[in-house]
Amino acid sequence: MTTSEQIRVLCVRSGISLSELARRIDQTPQNFNAKLKRNTITQDELIQIAKALNATYEQYFILSNGDKVE
Repeated sequence: MTTSEQIRVLCVRSGISLSELARRIDQTPQNFNAKLKRNTITQDELIQIAKALNATYEQYFILSNGDKVE
């Protein structure tokens, strides 16, 4: 599942539209929708989305020795 697909599912499960999410993260719906279509959402924007929806966002790698790269 792409990041854009995850955001769409997140909106459905949170009961808000993509336009409302865009406004909550201080973007225009048109700009945000274009980013979703191009799948060019930044990590900072993902953090903003999580905060706007009272969710937790985690992105990291865990190496075979247990080290976490965030």
